[in-house]
This record gives sequence, structure tokens and C-alpha cells, in this order.
Amino acid sequence: MTDIIVSNVTKAFGTENNILDGISFEVERGRHLGVLGRNGAGKTTLFKLLTGELEPDTGHITIGPGCTIGLVSQMPVFPAGFDVEQVIRGAFCRIEQAERDLRELEKAMLTDSGREVLDRYQRAQQRFEAFGGYDMEVEFAKVCNGLSISGDMLKRKFSTLSGGEQTRVNLAKLLLERTDILLMDEPTNHLDMKNVEWLEEYLQSFRGTVLVISHDRYFLDRVVDGVIELEGGKAEYFKGNYSKYSEEKERRFNEELKRWQRDSKKLEQLQQAADKLHLWAFMGNDKLHKRAFSMEKRMEKLKSSPKPRQERELKGRFNQVVDQADIAVTAKGLKKAFGEKVISEGCEFIVKPGEKIAIVGDNGAGKSTFIKMIIGQLQPDAGYARLGPAVRLAYLPQKVSFEAPHETLVDTVTMGLHCSVQEARDRLGAFNFRGEDVFKTVGSLSGGEQSRLRLCLLMSEKTNLLILDEPTNHLDIASRKWIENAVADFEGTLIFVSHDRYFVSLFAERIWELEDGRFNDYRCSFEDYRLMKAAQRQTESEKNVPAEKKTKQTGYKSVRDPAKAVLKRISDTEKKIAAAEEEIAALDAAIDENASDYVKLTELFAQKEEKNAALEELYALWEELTEQSESM
Repeated sequence: MTDIIVSNVTKAFGTENNILDGISFEVERGRHLGVLGRNGAGKTTLFKLLTGELEPDTGHITIGPGCTIGLVSQMPVFPAGFDVEQVIRGAFCRIEQAERDLRELEKAMLTDSGREVLDRYQRAQQRFEAFGGYDMEVEFAKVCNGLSISGDMLKRKFSTLSGGEQTRVNLAKLLLERTDILLMDEPTNHLDMKNVEWLEEYLQSFRGTVLVISHDRYFLDRVVDGVIELEGGKAEYFKGNYSKYSEEKERRFNEELKRWQRDSKKLEQLQQAADKLHLWAFMGNDKLHKRAFSMEKRMEKLKSSPKPRQERELKGRFNQVVDQADIAVTAKGLKKAFGEKVISEGCEFIVKPGEKIAIVGDNGAGKSTFIKMIIGQLQPDAGYARLGPAVRLAYLPQKVSFEAPHETLVDTVTMGLHCSVQEARDRLGAFNFRGEDVFKTVGSLSGGEQSRLRLCLLMSEKTNLLILDEPTNHLDIASRKWIENAVADFEGTLIFVSHDRYFVSLFAERIWELEDGRFNDYRCSFEDYRLMKAAQRQTESEKNVPAEKKTKQTGYKSVRDPAKAVLKRISDTEKKIAAAEEEIAALDAAIDENASDYVKLTELFAQKEEKNAALEELYALWEELTEQSESM
């Protein structure tokens, strides 16, 4: 069954070229598709067309009969007095109406036990069950917990929430509404890693249709089974997740390029043949002109095929200087709190030149505050953080702003870099601001464009300490790849905050975790950090397992000789531990061999995580068996 049919749809704004120029595609029920394309390609416009907020200029959009659509980015308006819980429970309006119908029919049955009333009650009960009435409270708790919507937050007025918090609440409401079609426009932008991973698991089990706009490659790999790419006003379909799409896109480009090269060679041959025929025709054989004209018609068809082009890469790189000092950053007794909210409690650290450090933690943990204390924008309540004497800092804040938003891009760069207009235009061109774009005002730029402009200025500064706060926010995938390449080339010290797991896994060699006011320093990669956290969660869950259940699972009891049975289990467990350690060592070797293969690495790290969790269980079992043996 088909949920969405888009047929030859065009859409333009004003006198501009069509942002969507005759796109067509169909979406079958239950498909989870990523909608990709550079910023400005028309992705959000497409969603507005699907919801009916916009009408197509030409073409038709058909939604399956009876299908309901929910859009994550759409922020509904609620009465001023509504608290968060009231907003979220608005998702249950159908259930509440079905429950009211049940209560009314129950009252009616007290005085009328006829067949008609009983049938109506049965239908109302089926409706209540189909809407999820019996699971309502369980689902409410599940979604709120998964999106970190606490009991305190449920009591707050919706109007007092930040934009990110409102987006999270709206997402919770949408998921609980059980709509048939979910349209999700950058759903991970305001979620921390824990929330994103929960959302991934939720969508994997969601049976409805999903269209998601996202630049999070990890998220797309785990959630989608197909991709619709918008480019040049057209839509092209790719089967598989993001990694498969990336491979297939490269293959199609190479095929088109080879075809164009063959056509160009053929065109050259036909041109030479036609020229000869025209020449011979002038020597007295007019019929040869007709053959030449026929060849030229064939040439016109070949000429109509343009040379395939890949999106031009951004060229900017950081302007590095060498750090001769032994210490890049140091902190001692660093403490900061806002009322009862503790950000850090007396933390200490030393950062050596060249280290690459990721700061992670839930939303609201204080990661941006922590950065501002390091660079001196915010004073700690106690202790200090200092930059090394030879440090040259370059800092990209999470919220990019400009002092003169009314100025044009070219004027902003000219004044910011103290350069000529031509130098400014050349610099802007390297960051994909070309032609008339350079005369736009800074305030008219999108969030991603403003980030690119800030990086254009930042990359001109001489630096050996780079501090980035959510550097990939608002950037499309092409821009994310560019910033990744720029950071990969940077040999200085890097400290950054990011919820982009792909970015963190690429660069983090050390993890600073902010959790409930505690500062935890992990000197390891992001993947090893995740494995350690998974092991911690496993250990904590095992502690909560009742003793009698543990005995049943591990099978400690022996019907004849308990001591011998335990010793045998110890021996068996030691063999299993040795085998597991060998398997993990083999996986480590495979990870090193496939360091440049993102798809293979993802698979290997998942296997390693499973093996490590199993090994932790074996260690715990061995310790318990050893203690039991010693007490016998």
C-alpha cells in the first residue's frame, strides 16, 4: 500500500527559479526514508507541501486515505497557561474521547441492556484498545524518560521552555499521537546522545511511515532504509541507509562521467566525419551534404547531455602556528554552580599540546559553560583555568552571532580581515559564497551559512588551540565533511563539544564527561568510552538482580558434590574468558586494518561492544564462583 504519491510537483517563491522542479516519487507504507540535499535544496519546502501548509504550483500530492501526518518541526500554539504535561497529553485526545464514550455507554447499560447498546459498547472498547488506551500511561512514561522530560519539567509552563526544550516536548507529543506518517525535520538537533540513541531504537520499532531530514550520518544509518535526494530541483531515489546511498551516489556519478566521456569522444569523431563529408560535397557530390547534416543531428543529441558535476568542496583550512609550551590548558579546583545546579565541583586537569578532547554530557550538563570558563569568558566560583603562555586561541561558539548583521558578507570579511574587496571575495568563494551571495546581509543568512561565515573569519586567525562548541550544528553533510577535513589537518590542540557521534568518533582521543556536577576524565577513544559506559550500566543492572534469580541463571547448585561443581565451573569460565579475550584482540586487529572504512568500522565496533559486555559478565561470574569456592 502506498502512503504518499508526489507527481511532477513544482514550487517556486517569487521570481526565483523553481526550488522544486517537477519532482516525482512514491512512498510505500512502513518505509523509513531519509530526505537529503544541501541547505536550500527544498527539503523543508517538501515537508510543508506534504502537510498542506504550502500548495504546489503544478503537480499533485496524494496522501493515502485515512492516513494522519505529524511534523516534528511544526510548533503548535497552546493556551498560555498550558504546562508541559498538558501539552504532551494532548496526544491522547482520541483515547480520552473513546474513554468518555465507554463511560457514557456504561451508564446507558445500567438502564438498557439491549443488543444495540452492547454492540456500541463493544465497538467503543475496540476503538479504545486500537488507539492504545490500555498502554497509555506506560507509553507516556517511556517517551518522557527516553527524551529526558523529567517530572519537574512536566510541571513547567510550555511557554517558558527554550526552543530546544519545546522541540523535545513536541517530539514526545508527536510520537504518542501514533500518526501513520512521521515527518521529522532535523529531529536530533536538540537531543543529546542518550536521547538520540533512544529515538533511534524507537523508530526502528515504529511500523508507520517515516520521512526524516537529517545530517546525522549515524542516525540515518540506523533509521532509514532508503534515501530521497533533492538536487537541482529534482528528486532521485536510492535504496539502503546513508552508507549505501553514499556508495551508490559515487557509483552513479562515475557511470555518468564515463558515459559523458564516451559521448564527448563520439562527438569529436562525428564532427571530424561531418567536416570531411562537407568538404567532399564541395568537390562535386552534393549528396554528401545530407549525410553530414544527418551526422550533425546526432551530434545535437549528444551535446544536450551536460557534464556531470560533483558539488564543489569548500577549501578553507585552519591557519596553524606551532605551540612550543609544555602545557596548553591547565585547571585546578575549578568550581561553578548556578543555584542548586552544579556544573563542576573542584575539577582539575592538564592539557598537553596536540591533545584532542571531546566534552560530552546530557543537555543542560554545562558543557558550554565549562568551555567559557576555560577561555575566560565566565569566571568560576572557585579555582581557575588558564591557557598556556604560547597559546593562540580560536573559538567557535554554539550560537554564532555578528556585531553588524546589517552589513554585507563582503564588507564583514573586508573589515574583519583588514583586506581588499577582491581578497574578501576570493576568501568567501573558498567557503562557497559566490556571485551575488557576497552582497547578502549577514542577518539574512541561515544558521548553517552563518556558521560557515564565522569559520571563514576564524580560519584566517593564527591558532594552536581550537575550541569548538557544536561545530557541525546547522551544517549540511557536505559542509560537515569539509569541517572534518579541516580539523583532521589541524595539528594543534583541540577541545570540542559535539552531539555528532561521527565527528566525536573521528577526533576524540580523550573524553571529558560532565555528569550530575561531576567531572570524569577518560583517556581513551570515544568508542572505548562507550564500551566502558555500557559495561558500567551492565554492572549496575546486575546488582539489581535478586539473589534467587542470579542463582537460577548461573546454576550454582549441585545435587552431589557442590565444591567440585563450583571448581569445574571456575575452570570452564576461565576457558571462556580466554576465548573471549582472543576474539576481542582479533576484532582490535580488524579495526586497525579497516580504519578508513566507516561502514566496516561501525560493524566491528558493534561486535566489539557485544563481546566486551559478554566478557564483563564472565568476569563477574568468575568472581562470584571464586568467592563461593573460598567459602566452602
